[in-house]
Amino acid sequence: MATEGKGVLLKADPIANTFRDEIKSALTSSPRPPKLVGILATNSAPSKFYSEFTRKQCDALGVDFVLRKVGAAADESLAPGEGVEEAIIEANEDDSVDGIMVYYPIFGAQQDHYLQQVWPIAIIVSPYKDVEGLHFKFHYNLYHKSEVVGRPLAALLANDGARVFSVDIDSIQDCLAISDVVVSAVPNAEYKVKTAWLKDGCVCVNVAADKNFEADVREKASLYLPTIGKVTIMMLLRNLLRLQQYRQIANAPSS
Repeated sequence: MATEGKGVLLKADPIANTFRDEIKSALTSSPRPPKLVGILATNSAPSKFYSEFTRKQCDALGVDFVLRKVGAAADESLAPGEGVEEAIIEANEDDSVDGIMVYYPIFGAQQDHYLQQVWPIAIIVSPYKDVEGLHFKFHYNLYHKSEVVGRPLAALLANDGARVFSVDIDSIQDCLAISDVVVSAVPNAEYKVKTAWLKDGCVCVNVAADKNFEADVREKASLYLPTIGKVTIMMLLRNLLRLQQYRQIANAPSS
């Protein structure tokens, strides 16, 4: 933590370390290292960085990580996304694989558009191997823009008793002024949440790869978390262990 500014700058490391210790402990009782398959279909620099970051974290913990490159990631002459479905189906059918994740965006900045138009990609991932939690069992009609972060996060927060705002450009300032927690995940380096609009003492969490808050955010925020990458990976690996355990239970002979 840093003391510069009014609010506290919270690093992701101590949070991630708590879960890292939990994962290390769980791995000692695992019959074999869990296997995670990452599917990369683009030459997008952030996606490539995320996949390598995933590999490093898995290697450090003794988790088996396999990166399967398809489409433009495997051959620049191929279209982005080409071969994704086939790679997912292959991983689904491989009994040695415990978890699957697909690196988005596949078509550059059209991340949400792609996911909404070919949503079966997320459904194809077996619910027994979906470390990202994108698979759904029941179908509902819901109007919301982001299927990757916005809607799932809103549901999680609402489930824990929070009042969640869905806002547009005409109401965001009013909502920020009364919000105790502000989580931003806009994939645009030019986008900034104005510090002047924030409520004094609020908590600000930046989920995007780019900094969504202004440099003086801690003048208003009591706590500011500028990046969550390491925590994200720990949550993926935590889910991976749970999926491995569920499969063991499901495959255990009945007494």
